[in-house]
Amino acid sequence: MPKQKFALALGGGAARGWAHIGILRGLIEAGLEPEIVVGTSIGAIVGGHYASGRLDMLEDFARSLTRRGVFGFLDLSVSGSGLIAGQRLFARFEDYLSGLKIEDLPVKFAAIATDLSSGQEVWIRRGLVTDAVRASSAIPGIVKPVGINGRWLVDGCLVNPIPVSVCRAIGGRVVIGVNLTTEFGRGGISIGDDIEEEAAEIVVDETPITRWNGRGAFQLLHRQIFGRSDGAPGITSVILNSFSIFHDRISRARLMGDPPDLLVAPNLMDIGVLDFHRADEMIASGRAAIEPHLPMIERFLKAPPPALVNTRLFAG
Repeated sequence: MPKQKFALALGGGAARGWAHIGILRGLIEAGLEPEIVVGTSIGAIVGGHYASGRLDMLEDFARSLTRRGVFGFLDLSVSGSGLIAGQRLFARFEDYLSGLKIEDLPVKFAAIATDLSSGQEVWIRRGLVTDAVRASSAIPGIVKPVGINGRWLVDGCLVNPIPVSVCRAIGGRVVIGVNLTTEFGRGGISIGDDIEEEAAEIVVDETPITRWNGRGAFQLLHRQIFGRSDGAPGITSVILNSFSIFHDRISRARLMGDPPDLLVAPNLMDIGVLDFHRADEMIASGRAAIEPHLPMIERFLKAPPPALVNTRLFAG
């Protein structure tokens, strides 16, 4: 009996996306390689490298990052459409994926992006892999939008954070989804009567930057990205955490209408959305999350496909 098509829907989650590498490693070592991979945002970056046969390169890069090294890849943009240009980071991915086209990859792949003008969900299934992953991960306000075929595209998490529906549409019969932001949906409602008293105790570090030379610009960018010394978040953390909350709400709504056969949620509670330098921990969390489910996934894949309805029986 032929095996059913196995598809993996890799969700967004900024730095937490390194957990996708651990999930893929667990599947590969169990002989359960996905035949279809669809990714959104960081999920598109990891999925694109897997589909291109470049997962080893990406893993080596992720494990090599330090906090200082991460900062070195964040090139300040002066265009006004994003805080970070992304040229340095995507130049590294270009080294790995140069010239590769999606339609020529050994694994079926798609990246999800959002049309900034119309709000349409865009499935990128042809063209350069680097263009696709860059558009899918262009977080609004953080990374510059990407122009492809006359459209300005931004992060796919705005419309389809965990692209299960796309996996099914392009041939997936057993679909595993990966959610990296589950804790953002556990908040519920908090009614606090003592907010004013607590807020009065907060001392905000507003130390001015007095030297507007290269060092001053470095200090400003560091503060904007990593926050101030008093613990107040930087603008990048504010945007990314807000985006993650929004992402989680959309995911829950979409997954109710089109649930995966299995939803995997690595334990990333202590991992920040900018902790790209903690790849070892995230990859281990991804492996730990998928390993208990490997026998069930194998059973799913060996099960007979659902019977097709003979539409001629309903013909008038």
